[in-house]
Amino acid sequence: MKRIIISVTNDITTDRRVLKVAHSCHNNGWEVLLIGRKLKSSIPLQLPFKYKRLRLFFNRSALFYAAYNIRLFFFLLFAKVDILLSNDTDTLPANYLASKLRRKKLVFDAHELFPEVPELVHRPKVKRVWEKIEDWIFPHLKYCYTVCQPIADYYNQKYNINMKVVRNVPNTSKHNTEKRLDYAGKKVMLYQGALNTGRGLEWLINAMPLVKNTVFVIIGDGDITDELKTLVNNLNLNDKVFFLGPIPGSELHKYTPSADLGVCLLENRGLNYYYSLPNRIFDYLHAGVPVLATDFPEIAHVVGTHKTGILINHYEPEYLATVLNDFFTQEFDTRHFSEISKQFCWEEEEKVMLEIVSNNLYFRRKFF
Repeated sequence: MKRIIISVTNDITTDRRVLKVAHSCHNNGWEVLLIGRKLKSSIPLQLPFKYKRLRLFFNRSALFYAAYNIRLFFFLLFAKVDILLSNDTDTLPANYLASKLRRKKLVFDAHELFPEVPELVHRPKVKRVWEKIEDWIFPHLKYCYTVCQPIADYYNQKYNINMKVVRNVPNTSKHNTEKRLDYAGKKVMLYQGALNTGRGLEWLINAMPLVKNTVFVIIGDGDITDELKTLVNNLNLNDKVFFLGPIPGSELHKYTPSADLGVCLLENRGLNYYYSLPNRIFDYLHAGVPVLATDFPEIAHVVGTHKTGILINHYEPEYLATVLNDFFTQEFDTRHFSEISKQFCWEEEEKVMLEIVSNNLYFRRKFF
């Protein structure tokens, strides 16, 4: 049995993309070890494969990334492994060096256009460090894939590589109609995902005093959680905005169908967001829930083409409230969602991923 080590810098719990990849490798006969990091909030996981969390002295700044990669490098240097699968640029130095020294196959999964994430766009010195790392390693990548075509095109043109696309979409088997959220008959607007800057959550909270008979439910955690809760308190919206915290990926699909509307609003804070195709778009689709989304190219290609929600491009509280109030007084046709979701499911995407991991030839796919 071949062994694959999959590494990521988070604590694994809510990283559904990494968990899907790991499950796919396990189900196809690989011995999987998934490596993340240990946090105070980390909970035990029930997985059919092994996982390991690295405990670090530093959990922020450059010290964290350096410490993680050093620990990961020495672990990979002596571990029994056939293939190394690195997730995102922040795990790549350790994986690349270990793969070179041990002559092992390296596979890279770019979850995003890393130097263009909002946390780095306005920090040119730090951004340049990550760009230098990519300039050093990316030209040597032979087996790599990312979440959407524009990011693949960007890296392919910049580094003359052959990065493929494996979209971050749900398993068909995860679709259900269970309702876990009930707020006394009020409409439910849902956000699920990381609570980080540039996600438009402040816009929606500021609009909520003007939105009628509706609650805003936020599932997830992140860098701006405390700021958002303070904003809700300052606006006296504790009876209209509810924070449920992070929910494991294995359970999240049980909450999504409760929503009347999902939200996926992004600020144009760099190419990473502008090119992005968030998995929330597909989570809502599979759950039969329309989405209110930002009119960025890849998002519009799915939402606009397949009529799975509403696209907007400005976000004043009064405007957002008008859009939301109008939406909740009408019926949105979702009868075609189940058919569209068959085009966007992990069972199709994993074929590409497994071909990249398993063979020297890339799988030829049809894009919808």
